Amino acid sequence: MEGLRRRIGWPAAALVLTFAALVMMPAEVSAVRYIVGANMGWTSNVNYTIWAQGKHFYLGDWLFFVYDRNQMDVLEVNKTNYENCNSDHPLHNWTTGAGRDVVPLNVTKTYYFISGKGFCYGGMKVAIHVEKPPPPPSSLPKKSGSPGLLSTFRGQIFVPTLFAVAAVWDSFLYLW
Repeated sequence: MEGLRRRIGWPAAALVLTFAALVMMPAEVSAVRYIVGANMGWTSNVNYTIWAQGKHFYLGDWLFFVYDRNQMDVLEVNKTNYENCNSDHPLHNWTTGAGRDVVPLNVTKTYYFISGKGFCYGGMKVAIHVEKPPPPPSSLPKKSGSPGLLSTFRGQIFVPTLFAVAAVWDSFLYLW
C-alpha cells in the first residue's frame, strides 16, 4: 500500500494549482480598438457624431485615428473648445506625425477630439463618452437533475487531466 501512495512534490503541485486556477478563471471582457470614422478614417466631411452613435466606449478601449499626416492632427480639447472648434489650447496633442495615432480610453469621462488647422469646421470633431464596463452576465439557473457545464467539465476532463499530469510528474521524479 505504501508504494501506491507517492508524493508528487511541490513543483508538480504548483503546476497543477496554476492549471486549475487558469481553467477556473472567468473570461474577462476584452478591450475594443475603434478606428475613428471606420473605413473613412479621420478626415473632413464625415459626421463623427453619427459614427459614434450607438457605440459603447468602455474603460480600456482604444481609439485609432488614421489620417493624412501632412495636413491634419488629433487634439483633445475641453467641451467649450470642442463646440467652438478652438485648437489654441488643447488638453493633449495626440499627433505623433505618422498619421496613425492611438488614444487609450483610460478615464471615465467625455473626451472631445478635434483636428486643428481649420479642419474642425469641416466636421473633424468627435465626442466620446467613456464609461465603466458592464458587470459580467449572471449565470443562468441550472435545471434540476442535470449537471452544469462546469461540473461536467470538471468530471470528464479536468479530473482525468489532473491525474495524468500527476502520473507523468511522478514517473519523471522516479527517473532522477
